Amino acid sequence: MKHLTKIISVATLSVAAATGAVQAEYPEKPVEFVVPWPPGDLEDVLTRMIAEDFQDTYGVAAAVVNRPGGGGGPFPGAVSVANAPADGYTVGSFIVAIPVVGPQIGIPDLNPSPFEPLGNFLTYPFVIAANGSAPYDDMQGLADYAKENDVVLGHFGAPLVPTRVTMALAKQMDFAYAADAPFDALDCNTLASGDVDVINTTLQLILPCLDKVKVLASIGGERIPLIPETPTVAEIAPDLSLSLWNGLFVHKDTPADVREKIIAVAEKAMASERAQKLAADTGALVYWQDATDAAAQIETDTEAFDRVGEMLNQ
Repeated sequence: MKHLTKIISVATLSVAAATGAVQAEYPEKPVEFVVPWPPGDLEDVLTRMIAEDFQDTYGVAAAVVNRPGGGGGPFPGAVSVANAPADGYTVGSFIVAIPVVGPQIGIPDLNPSPFEPLGNFLTYPFVIAANGSAPYDDMQGLADYAKENDVVLGHFGAPLVPTRVTMALAKQMDFAYAADAPFDALDCNTLASGDVDVINTTLQLILPCLDKVKVLASIGGERIPLIPETPTVAEIAPDLSLSLWNGLFVHKDTPADVREKIIAVAEKAMASERAQKLAADTGALVYWQDATDAAAQIETDTEAFDRVGEMLNQ
């Protein structure tokens, strides 16, 4: 009988292994954190911290993979995550637009959204800025100037939240940009080159030339500590109060135990001294918002984004 039991046990294990029921504990191979933007901005820097800590914690390679969209925003990078296996080896580091805008713009792989949040970790210090030589110093000055002169806007993509907020603000202030264009990066060189007159970008990208630009407004609920005299868009137009955050996302079919391991590392990384120093140096908010609250934030921001669409009659 013991011999028969042993045979049955071995046979059962063999069948289980053949069908994939016996699996190695996660993680057992390299993990990719996909950032759908070029290197250098806040989401990239913070996601690299998470990847480094993940590698140190679990002893497997982990790295950030930058997949910018060539002026098309972050959506090609998001599609690459959507089409990857739901096993936790491909993690998206996404801005608010992926779950809020992605399902609305006709990309089949993103509608309905295939993702669920692990948590949010960054609120951007997003700004509207002009070259220091611009003949206006604030949004009202820009509005007055644009009524008589052509002003070109640079942005990260027409469907994205900051761009839509910027356009809606112009409409509320009774002016329009003569033209606009998407860029993968919007920094000091973009303004210095004269390619555009105004950009909406993160403060991080123009910190090196902050003394040579004019920050006209910030996009978010609170003023940025590094530029306390600059009003928020919400102060100018209260209906345009939206948060611009970044979070970690996985495919909705990713197992719970896998999610928990990624979350444990990310939460600890965001509380670290180096992450909080980055926050202090850049004016960003760095924290960990859990999956439940992140999902609620997405619902709130989707409703706010719909209101912006109504303002733009689109």
